[in-house]
Amino acid sequence: MSTWTDRRLTDLLGVAAPVLQAPMAGASTPAMAIGAARGGGLGSLPCAQYTPDQAREAIAQFRAAVDAPLNLNFFAHTPPAPDPARMMAWRARLAPYYVEAGLDPAPPPPAGGRAPFDEAFCALVEELRPEVVSFHFGLPEAGLLDRVKATGAKVLSSATTVAEAVWLEVNGADVVIAMGAEAGGHRAVFLPGFGEAIDNRLDSAAQPGLFSLLPQVVSAVAVPVIAAGGIAEARGVAAARALGASGVQVGTAYLFTPEARIPPAHRAALDEARDDNTMITDLFTGRPARGVANRLMLELGPIGGEVAPPFPLAGGALAPLRQDGTNADFTNLWAGQSARLAPRGLNSEDLTRLLADA
Repeated sequence: MSTWTDRRLTDLLGVAAPVLQAPMAGASTPAMAIGAARGGGLGSLPCAQYTPDQAREAIAQFRAAVDAPLNLNFFAHTPPAPDPARMMAWRARLAPYYVEAGLDPAPPPPAGGRAPFDEAFCALVEELRPEVVSFHFGLPEAGLLDRVKATGAKVLSSATTVAEAVWLEVNGADVVIAMGAEAGGHRAVFLPGFGEAIDNRLDSAAQPGLFSLLPQVVSAVAVPVIAAGGIAEARGVAAARALGASGVQVGTAYLFTPEARIPPAHRAALDEARDDNTMITDLFTGRPARGVANRLMLELGPIGGEVAPPFPLAGGALAPLRQDGTNADFTNLWAGQSARLAPRGLNSEDLTRLLADA
């Protein structure tokens, strides 16, 4: 199936093709993971969007449909301390949009957030023993990570700089995902940069693109490296292979498959996505993420700095304005810079095979 001669990743993960379906919280589904696995790649489930019971159900769906390795993805962030003053300021900043939409800005908004990897999720990993466990925003604390590795699971995590890649290797990652600035969704950044604290979200402006980052990471670590960011079709796969990647992780292209679960506004935005109309913004969650530019990003400025509460609290106040994903002005429209290159009309299995044959 695959033309890759570097077999380190496929042998390590037990897959036929070095293609990872990105675990996109809010968009990936068990059906998408099943399709990716049937196509020879590694299917992923975004467990940050699940409760443990929901994760157990999604894993059961996957196991019932296909006999293949599975990646469970978790967030490794530290939940922020409560900051009522900042939350009130954020609600006040959004109040004119509430009034315009005929909504009352006074009641407390729904809670927003994604759950970090914790004792309950670790127990789930120990019980169900997935072949692969991946993390976003670094790694969990050492005790939890040791328990994950004791199950035999291979551990993956994403790096946005060489320093992060080296840190991940030293601290137990079996594979590093080199995530370039082109990638859609949340930046994986977890180490402070340029002497600043991690919550200085302007550091994302310095994130290198994949063509710069990938060969430097490959030279800096001994573990296999997966390329992520701006890879949507065969030419991107070939370029990643030429720069030393052992595999690729693809996200945005899978959003065009029928297995993706995204709201109508997001689907429409993807059809209009170009190389020059995505931006990195922290307004929707409190952490930098790339998406198609919309009204909120343009009027408030894509990087809110001290305006939006820290991750993952900012999203709750936007939930009423999103109107179940029908209002594109206030919906996070995650997409990478190569969305326009993504193949159309393919399901997840066929897309995986197409990428694997590149």
